[in-house]
Amino acid sequence: MTTIQASTQPIQASGNGKSGSSDNSIAAQISSIMAKISELSQKFKDIALGSGTPEVKKEQQEILEAQIDGLQAQLQMLLRRQAEESKQKQEQAQAKVEGVNKPSPEHEIDIYV
Repeated sequence: MTTIQASTQPIQASGNGKSGSSDNSIAAQISSIMAKISELSQKFKDIALGSGTPEVKKEQQEILEAQIDGLQAQLQMLLRRQAEESKQKQEQAQAKVEGVNKPSPEHEIDIYV
């Protein structure tokens, strides 16, 4: 009888909520989670092809499936956070464009000669 033990570790978000270096951290976490999902998916396939009773295989696959589901939930959360930070950066960049040389619509002056 072969028993596969796999554990997931919760991903801790680093940073203080400000965008900047936390973007690299999010990208690294996303990459790590995707690698772990791939690894667990391969184990899932290996269990189906391996030896053992159908009951044991089913139990092990259910455990792996639950872990994969948890990782996918974490992945969705990180992707959502990454999209929000990207949107904030775009808004900040757009705010910098409006100014003295590029007035916003509220500060535009129409001059007729």
